[in-house]
Amino acid sequence: MVENNLKIVGIEEFVKSQEMGSLTSKVFLVRADFNVPIENSEVVEDLRMRSVLPTVNLLREAGAKIILISHIETKDGSGMEVVAKHFNEKLNLSIKYIGEVLGEAVKSAVSDLHDGEILLLQNLRVNEGEKNNDEVFAKELAGLADFYVNDAFSVSHRKHASVVGIPKFLPHFAGVQLMKEIKSLTEAINPPHPFVFILGGAKFDTKLPLIKKYLDKADAVILGGALVNDVFKARGFNVGKSLVSDGSTDISDIVSNPKLIIVDDIIVHDAEDVAKVAVKKISEVTDNDVIADAGPSFGESLRSVISDAKFVLWNGPLGNYENGFTDQTILCAKILVDSGVRGAIGGGDTVAAVKSLGLDESGQKSNLFVSTGGGAMIDFLVNETLPGIEALE
Repeated sequence: MVENNLKIVGIEEFVKSQEMGSLTSKVFLVRADFNVPIENSEVVEDLRMRSVLPTVNLLREAGAKIILISHIETKDGSGMEVVAKHFNEKLNLSIKYIGEVLGEAVKSAVSDLHDGEILLLQNLRVNEGEKNNDEVFAKELAGLADFYVNDAFSVSHRKHASVVGIPKFLPHFAGVQLMKEIKSLTEAINPPHPFVFILGGAKFDTKLPLIKKYLDKADAVILGGALVNDVFKARGFNVGKSLVSDGSTDISDIVSNPKLIIVDDIIVHDAEDVAKVAVKKISEVTDNDVIADAGPSFGESLRSVISDAKFVLWNGPLGNYENGFTDQTILCAKILVDSGVRGAIGGGDTVAAVKSLGLDESGQKSNLFVSTGGGAMIDFLVNETLPGIEALE
């Protein structure tokens, strides 16, 4: 387990151990994840931005200077500027932004920072050294600061320069959110029983190790999303034009596992007309159908399974969330919250379902810990660590 095998120090623990004033004017390079959805030059979902606030505020109160670094994927290159605007206007955090990653202008901007001030750099991935984990690039970034903090759990499965390279050159710490992720998800690796695992989304092949691991660990495994299509197909049912994997993976041992729970009624739409929707039994699916969501019996099945559960782990939507098939995913979130069962959830659409209920996206008002990671959460649960976490040892 992570908590036993990895010797990492959280930034909160470090700051509290220092004498008052000893961190004044020190520069902290904080790796965050601001790869957030942007529409019409506005951030539309800011969970990952909010998650770094405890670390930033902790360092500001200590009198430190802060450099925030991240990547963002936008077509026009303006994403990080939009992030800075959102911090300033929506999150009450005054941030200076510079449209460069390295160079004299960046060095000058850092030297001009006053105690407690924050500078946000341009998208790290404009420099190919980021993805390539180039040591020279990592060393140059490290040269801007006195300390490094990783508070980007959601990219800690990437062996990129800002994740695993910089810690080689600076004293390094885990951010407040990263420590919460480790603690909460480590519990999901060895949870109290009865334990229920819910997995949705697509890409059966990439999630196969997770499914196998938790069929062993959990008392019940509920599959949703496109993952069920592979199971239905392997059981000999017609799945029409539904999304399935390439079929190169033998899943016969999974589809016959008694712990696996899949409802046999589904929501389908016509392959040529998404608006043409019907509720069917899996045995009624035709060649032109596309399975889009779990059926109405899902809620009853879930309530029954978690009635005496002590922990629930959930990752991924139960339907084609992006195309509007959100009902069963939102219902799942509501049932879990109402149940009071402790648990952890992750994945962008899964988190969106929780937020749709009007809950605090940090999970503080519910029984659920909300992870900022999708792929990182899955990798952590399979491997019980991540490259970015190991780099902080």
